[in-house]
Amino acid sequence: MDEQLPVSVRYSDSYLQETDSLLQKYNSFLEILSSKVETNWNKRVFFVSSFRRNMKRYILSAWLMTCFIGCLRAQNDLTTVNKGEIEGSVKTTTVRMPTDSLPGLSKRELRKQRVAQRNLHYNILGGPSYSPDFGFLIGGSALITFRMNPSDTTQQRSVVPTAAAFMFEGGLNLFTKPQLFFAGDRFRIFGVFAYKNTLENFYGIGYSTNKNYPRGEETSEYRYSGIQVNPWFLFRLGKSNFFSGPQIDINYDKISKPAEGMATQSSYVGAGGTANGYNSFSSGLGFLLTYDTRDVPANAYQGTYLDFRGMMYQKWFGSDNRFYRMEIDYRQYQTLGKRRVLAWTVQTKNVFGDVPLTKYSLSGTPFDLRGYYMGQYRDKSSHVLMAEYRQMINTDKGNRFKKILSHIGYVGWAGCGFMGPTPGKIEGVLPNFGAGLRIEVQPRMNVRLDFGRNPINKQNLFYFNMTEAF
Repeated sequence: MDEQLPVSVRYSDSYLQETDSLLQKYNSFLEILSSKVETNWNKRVFFVSSFRRNMKRYILSAWLMTCFIGCLRAQNDLTTVNKGEIEGSVKTTTVRMPTDSLPGLSKRELRKQRVAQRNLHYNILGGPSYSPDFGFLIGGSALITFRMNPSDTTQQRSVVPTAAAFMFEGGLNLFTKPQLFFAGDRFRIFGVFAYKNTLENFYGIGYSTNKNYPRGEETSEYRYSGIQVNPWFLFRLGKSNFFSGPQIDINYDKISKPAEGMATQSSYVGAGGTANGYNSFSSGLGFLLTYDTRDVPANAYQGTYLDFRGMMYQKWFGSDNRFYRMEIDYRQYQTLGKRRVLAWTVQTKNVFGDVPLTKYSLSGTPFDLRGYYMGQYRDKSSHVLMAEYRQMINTDKGNRFKKILSHIGYVGWAGCGFMGPTPGKIEGVLPNFGAGLRIEVQPRMNVRLDFGRNPINKQNLFYFNMTEAF
């Protein structure tokens, strides 16, 4: 009978017999395996169930994370589904127009849009330069602005102006004066952070000495190295425009290689200076009370700023000397027209006690009486009255030249400084005036180039800085 069957049928029967044999062996193997697994089932069932539970949890977490990332990508992406086909039907849906497809925009304008959408904005300027205090140098300035919360477009932009300079005569100067604004402008961190290793000049203490003291390598020059860490923390009081908080001031100052004339000066010797130099460590704690209604603190068009602060430097803080500092700073800004402002300020800085040589009040800095060498006039009390007119050029921005011109401005100022050994005793009057150029590198953020006049010593000084003087 088998011989009469086709070859394919005989082959199928043989294949089925072999399959039955394999199935019998497989069933025997399962019975043996089942008996072994059954003995350990109670021990492993908990592990299996836990493993499955954890796997579900991890899979669910991964799925949720994927959805979250997808939502973020969709939220940040400027393009949406376009010309999509769903189950064979073609449908075009435009939820948000892609930036790159906006009609009529040039590549330059598109780039401006992309830059405007960034949170972090920065401008860096650098190259050979000149400073009235340090001579020729290679310098760089950076203006960095950003919002602490990028999604909150109403939040005040934080400003971090930074400067660095390498002097040809040897030396390095690093300086930053940040203004950080946190959520809802309920909290601010301002401050001054600096490192200097430069050649500087000491003119003595007191107006009569400062006025006539000659500046030079043999009379006033010395090598200065020092560091300052001076943050202050401001908390808004309720819903008012008042802020208050603590501040810290840590300074290390070292004078080396004093000029021969300086080493024999009575004020220098009296403070503990020698032919080998002088050093001082100051550590203080203070308190601030501030009233601030300025629209943009770095370049206000309107508003008022009033600041009271006091500092005490004590030996139990680690300070070498025991002394005190008291300052009042009042500023007012009045809009006179489109991008035209009249700003004025009244400031007083006073120190009391055993004051270190490097911590006297200075009259004449890049932020007030521009035209006087910084440190040329120093005493225990310094007062400043100053007014400044600021004007940016207004155009219709109809062409490239007009657009460039709209970023240019100018200022003119006049003021006067007063100095003496006590707040009520004035020994010197320091008139000052000057003019400057402004270049807007970011909205309401300027680079300033100032030319100031010192009528007392008949000298003119040039300044290059980021943001306004006050």
